[in-house]
Amino acid sequence: MKGYVQVYTGNGKGKTTAGLGLAVRGAGAGLQVFLGQFLKQGNYSEIKALSRFNNITVEQFGMGKFVKGAPSKKEIAAARAGYARLCDILTAGAHDLVIVDEGNVAVTCRLISEAEILDLIARKPENVELVITGRGAMPSVMARADLVTEMKEIKHYFHQGVAARRGIEK
Repeated sequence: MKGYVQVYTGNGKGKTTAGLGLAVRGAGAGLQVFLGQFLKQGNYSEIKALSRFNNITVEQFGMGKFVKGAPSKKEIAAARAGYARLCDILTAGAHDLVIVDEGNVAVTCRLISEAEILDLIARKPENVELVITGRGAMPSVMARADLVTEMKEIKHYFHQGVAARRGIEK
């Protein structure tokens, strides 16, 4: 089966959720799935759920907080390790579906470079499906993708003061 490059971007809710949905669908079809999450660290509800699948591997490459201003040395080190791990995963070819969660944000926060996210696309074996999520996808990344979906916020209850809810947003 030929694998494609999918990008989920935009300022609306649902980018990571789309990637997680593909992970579950792929696992249900017997695919080997790797989910690498930039910026994130912690036992979120989705991590608990995905741990029930023996064919989904999840690794987190972040400090578990928003990057504000210039990234810290620890944040950069975590992202560098994540980028190296994703290179290894793609080169090994043992996974059918590789999801780079918040990959676009890692670029806009200067944790990894635009050239490095493009390098991940270039490393993708022909049969691997590669998914990159996160707001702020670079035009060069969208140009290299086979599918680009932009989540557009129309209305969000967050603006009415509703905090992230367990099982829905976290």
